[in-house]
Amino acid sequence: MITGIGRHLGAKLAQRLEADPDVEAIIGVDLEEPEFDFDRTEFVRADIRNPLILKVMESAEVDTLVHLGVIATPTRVGGRSAMKEINVIGSLQLLAASQKIERLRKVVTKSTTAVYGASPRDPAVFTEDMSLRARPTTGYAKDAVEVEQYARDFGRRRTDVALTVLRFANFMGSEIETPLTRYFSFPVVPTALGYDPRIQLIHEDDAVDVLYRATREDHPGIFNVAADGVLLLSQALRICGKPALPVPLAFAAPLAGALRRFGVVDFPRDQLHFLVFGRVADTARLKDRFGFQPAFTTRQALEEFVSGQKFQRLVTPERAEAWQQDVYDFLRRKRDEAATGGRRR
Repeated sequence: MITGIGRHLGAKLAQRLEADPDVEAIIGVDLEEPEFDFDRTEFVRADIRNPLILKVMESAEVDTLVHLGVIATPTRVGGRSAMKEINVIGSLQLLAASQKIERLRKVVTKSTTAVYGASPRDPAVFTEDMSLRARPTTGYAKDAVEVEQYARDFGRRRTDVALTVLRFANFMGSEIETPLTRYFSFPVVPTALGYDPRIQLIHEDDAVDVLYRATREDHPGIFNVAADGVLLLSQALRICGKPALPVPLAFAAPLAGALRRFGVVDFPRDQLHFLVFGRVADTARLKDRFGFQPAFTTRQALEEFVSGQKFQRLVTPERAEAWQQDVYDFLRRKRDEAATGGRRR
């Protein structure tokens, strides 16, 4: 059973499993219709927050659970409160139901390297054994920390079930849409003035390959999943052919909030720290235990995104110039408000 099959990774994983003749049946669970057509995957419209999910698992005789129904973008589901309820309460309910499924032998859950946080005090590279230095307090990263804790609690109660937690770097590719792909699609890309963070990505095809192997092979444990190599944000923008718009750090969060309110991009606040301080994870454990070598480096993943974009250009140079002027006007208003103690002129 795959949760979150209405999203890109879940649908791609189902298609990959359909091509495996040793996989007898695939059940996809989500509240949204899958974005792809399937040959033999059975879609069940169900809410993992509902106790009826236990009945679904029992009737399907699930032996492997792949939990991908953890959401990173709040606007898509109606706001941060709904996102937290789906991620945290939904995962808790799902794992509580899984505890009662006697046939269950494997659980694979999607997490994120964002659980390590992002700060100027971070080590050069994070390994899976490092304790969380700055526990995330907001957004998707905070939810992922809680979901991981629920998964570990489940693993202690069901020692007969192999538990695999995959901490993915930011997804990149020409077909997947994420806050970061939309960020790199801006005609002019806001950056934090004076900062040039290191970024690490994972191509969508490599992510699906790791999920497939975790599903069909036994690899219990926690694994960082990322491509080889890193890029500075300035290098990434040059690859994308996009000009940067340096923004003072104090105005970065208000600007991101404005972009989200106007529907320009569904950009989680916790992603801002990543774009200021960066984050790099070690993948030696993944390579040693999975025997996995990513097909795309971080640079190649971004280059494939740039060369293979399917969408049409939505803005003219004139609109891009107007958008840039709007940003400058926004920053000017914020400076004026700060200078007058928050009073509007």
